[in-house]
Amino acid sequence: MRVGKRGPDLIGGGTQAIVAASEQTISGGKPVDQRSERRGGWSWWYLLFVLLVAAVIWPPLYNRVEPTLIGMPFFYWYQLLMVIVGAVVTAVVYFATEA
Repeated sequence: MRVGKRGPDLIGGGTQAIVAASEQTISGGKPVDQRSERRGGWSWWYLLFVLLVAAVIWPPLYNRVEPTLIGMPFFYWYQLLMVIVGAVVTAVVYFATEA
């Protein structure tokens, strides 16, 4: 590899190597021109996100001290629990809507 003023230059047809690499297969082993189109649009699975957001942005639902968990007020451990629940819901929605 030769480094010029504008950055590294590939010796021996670097542009052809990049084009050839981009024409190879992508993840899943399907060629780029034969892969299936991703389905866009809306899915009923996205309603899980609406429920999750509603459970977090409505403070009267969790604005209290009792019950405590390991000495931590409900207000705090509910929010921490929602972080974990949010990650699980995101994974479920991702795998359910994946094309």
